[in-house]
Amino acid sequence: MQFLLAFIVVIPLIGAVAALLPAPPGLKGTGPDQAVLRHGVTVTGAVLLAAIVLAAGFDHDHSSTMQATTDISWIPALDVRIHLGIDGISLPLLVLTALLTFLCALYSYFKLPAGPSPKAFVALLLVLESGTLATFAVLDLLLFFLAFEMVLIPMYFLIARWGGAQRQAAAWKFILYTLLGSVVMLLGLLLIGLKSGTFDMVALATDNGRGLTSSVQVIAVLAIGIGLAVKTPMWPLHSWLPDAHTAAPTVGSVLLAGVLLKMGTYGFVRILLPITPDGMHTFAPYLAAFAVVGIIYGSLACLALVRPGSKGDLKRLIAYSSVGHMGFVLLGIASMTPTGVNGALFANIAHGLITGLLFFLVGAVKDRYGTADLDTLSGATGAALYGRAPRLGGLLAFAAVASLGLPGLAGFWGEMLALFGSFDPADGLSRPAFLTFMSIAAFGTLLTAAYMLMLVRRVCMGEKREEPQLADVQTYEFAAWTPLVGLTVLAGLWPAALLGLTDPAVQKLLAGGKS
Repeated sequence: MQFLLAFIVVIPLIGAVAALLPAPPGLKGTGPDQAVLRHGVTVTGAVLLAAIVLAAGFDHDHSSTMQATTDISWIPALDVRIHLGIDGISLPLLVLTALLTFLCALYSYFKLPAGPSPKAFVALLLVLESGTLATFAVLDLLLFFLAFEMVLIPMYFLIARWGGAQRQAAAWKFILYTLLGSVVMLLGLLLIGLKSGTFDMVALATDNGRGLTSSVQVIAVLAIGIGLAVKTPMWPLHSWLPDAHTAAPTVGSVLLAGVLLKMGTYGFVRILLPITPDGMHTFAPYLAAFAVVGIIYGSLACLALVRPGSKGDLKRLIAYSSVGHMGFVLLGIASMTPTGVNGALFANIAHGLITGLLFFLVGAVKDRYGTADLDTLSGATGAALYGRAPRLGGLLAFAAVASLGLPGLAGFWGEMLALFGSFDPADGLSRPAFLTFMSIAAFGTLLTAAYMLMLVRRVCMGEKREEPQLADVQTYEFAAWTPLVGLTVLAGLWPAALLGLTDPAVQKLLAGGKS
């Protein structure tokens, strides 16, 4: 298990280096481009297989305990250690990252986005995977920061070199926002490490803030929270996200929404809740307020984009929907209760599955129609996707109703538990304020249903026109999308599979390291 976790984190980096080397003569296939794309599928497939084996070998009866740990001294002068480990909080995110990266590599093997060398594309994809996996596996604050930053450069180049219109501006906006947030976050991490005498996240979580004064905790939460909020993204630090999603290639959007946004909310749960509880207690009402504003703002932006005549972009609409969905995650975290935090973690996974599927589908629609502009797609009466490509239309409708939180699908449970957490927040938090936040967020679910159903109406329905049939779901698309559909249904019908993992770890985390 110890070797397996280190293998999962390191092997994509080795694979990225290998991708840049010439392919062996016997493995070239029809050419070097096909060989390197096959290499990407092979490496990400090996990581996914290792992640599944790791999950199968995980001791589910002790999910609150760090398992598969590695602890090696790296910089003794600062007590920085190469400390890896997983528990019930990080394991689902690790597996989700491995799954989505493999599906993106598989999809790209058949549908490579237009751009420079496939070698560079595969290498960047693997570096991105390694950084994301490391973020969820490391247990040292400085290593967490390094892993957190490691994903920025590959995502910047994926947007800038393989993206669509306005890709340079979107890539620069992405890198500037996230780098500026990260600089402030680093100051907060250093403050915690220097004041407590250690950067070890397990030791700090067990101490539960007792070694840090309240003023230090407040400053640390403010600094670290800004960096995490940019990545989440929390309103009003979200404005880089719609541009990045609109310009990014399909697989870039899938990974950005599916796993990169989760790095921010994971930091709130793994670092701020257990290490700086007093500081979080101070800022929790403000975090909840920003969260519910984001829920309403994201929904209203989507309603404006889906309205006929607004020239709304389909990818931009899904990006704004992410602002609203991540608002529910932040609201659950702000409640500082086991119910709310479990809901936040569940909503993280559900959003990764559903929004990843949505961006795959929107990319397929754009490929077939040549545009993602809703007015151009739907014309006067609707795009009639049900009639022109029935399987694609059915999958898009499925993903839309999953995103709006239909009971029985994954999107329902996370949002419901986040609302329940707000109904009865942690001791010391204002219950009337959180009841107000809960009511506003509940209204946001109605707005979400409205714009998602309008989206289905405009794209999937419409009068039959004298136009050629579109290519329906291809075999490679079916292979890439089926796991996301299946897991969305499974998580919706059997939420205990995920909550049984996260709940003991969350209980221990909120209790100050005591099971």
